[in-house]
Amino acid sequence: MWSWEYAIQILPELVRVLPITISATLLGFVTACLLGLLLALTARSKSKLLSRSTRGWIEFIRSTPLLVQLFVLFYALPLYGISLSPFVAGVIGLGNHYSTYLSEVFRSGIEAVPRGQWEASKALNFTPKHTWMSIILPQALTPVIPVMGNYLITLFKETPLLSAITMVELLQTAKSIGSGSFRYLEAFTLVGLLFLLLSYPSSLLIQRLEIHFHRNR
Repeated sequence: MWSWEYAIQILPELVRVLPITISATLLGFVTACLLGLLLALTARSKSKLLSRSTRGWIEFIRSTPLLVQLFVLFYALPLYGISLSPFVAGVIGLGNHYSTYLSEVFRSGIEAVPRGQWEASKALNFTPKHTWMSIILPQALTPVIPVMGNYLITLFKETPLLSAITMVELLQTAKSIGSGSFRYLEAFTLVGLLFLLLSYPSSLLIQRLEIHFHRNR
């Protein structure tokens, strides 16, 4: 049976580890954005070896489960002398996995830039660096910001997987509470509510961004 008294008692313990979940989400997302942009650019390389290797890597990561990738980072790499903390392994795993999805987002944004912009920069004798940084990327990234926000929310909801590599985040804390008291209902319900309280306002903000960018096209 549900106990409000017990739920209120364990709530501070769950809230205390909430910053860890949020930190892993934000750092994983920043990693995913940086790697995703790099993958999007290398996939467009004139070098067939580089572009094909990049596309192969993207397909490989997208076709394998995130949980397996986390296990490899945390449990398999130490066999080769590379030991990562649960937090670092989680951030790298989340960032690497979602970078492959964001690379497609960036690719679509880059391809949506009118060809005339490329021709104009070439006619004005802009350097490749100037062309990308001042003309192409600002136009390519702005329309895809709402889509990136959706992936941020999705990544946030994937953080419970990090409990599989012993990272003490919300779900792992709820499991510990439940195993100590044999009361799982309140702990898991509160975890779900905390995710909802953070995800739902974020989704509303993303919807506002989509409407804003749609109106300004």
